[in-house]
Amino acid sequence: MCLIALAWHVHPRYPLVLIANRDEYHARPTAPAAVHPTQPQLFGGRDLEKGGSWLMVSGQRRMAAVTNVRLPQPVDPDAQSRGQLVMEFAQSDISAVAYGNALADRAAQFAHFNLLAWDGADLVYAGTHPEYESARIEPGVHVLSNAGLNSPWPKALRLRQRLRDWLAEVGHSAPLEPLFAALADREQAGDAELPDTGVGIERERFLSAPFIVGADYGTRCSTIVLADDGCIAFTERRFGPLGQALGDVSTRLERQ
Repeated sequence: MCLIALAWHVHPRYPLVLIANRDEYHARPTAPAAVHPTQPQLFGGRDLEKGGSWLMVSGQRRMAAVTNVRLPQPVDPDAQSRGQLVMEFAQSDISAVAYGNALADRAAQFAHFNLLAWDGADLVYAGTHPEYESARIEPGVHVLSNAGLNSPWPKALRLRQRLRDWLAEVGHSAPLEPLFAALADREQAGDAELPDTGVGIERERFLSAPFIVGADYGTRCSTIVLADDGCIAFTERRFGPLGQALGDVSTRLERQ
């Protein structure tokens, strides 16, 4: 998953509102969001190549999401999959703060990551670049892409503003279509706004839209998570090459 915006203790009904796009190669085997086959309290998509997930929720009021960190050097082939962190936290009963603290001792074993972990009480960010850090997220509207939390990349700033606009307009309601419209934004940033992550200007342009459209690589799914005191609402829309719509799935996980 490469772009996440979230509202933490801002919406009057939902303490956590999270909207996200997962960008990946279309050939990478993926299971769409569903009840986990061996952990029935979990719901989310699964990476069938490495066995982890990019976003998973639990009926025990837990959520974890991960993005990679865009760096010019190749990924260490011996590094553990960052998607395993999502599964590990979502199915555990450790607090988000304790998990973030404990992860410091082994974070270097994983490909560089940004992790969000919510335990029903605290929302924690943990990341490994340029060095490991973990901290509670303060109430507000935040954004996470392939750099650190709230890094001012153009697509991150645009999605955060769209979420702020939605919050200002909806009151106690929570219509999903405006959020999916924000996630579907295909406008690329101007060259002067682009970050320099060492991948070249053409690739920077291609990756600069909130919703990436490509034949081989692009946005594979858009997801909205709304969590209140009683349940978690989860909606995923899936996409194929060139942004072709493949269907959607929704569920509500009641508090267990």
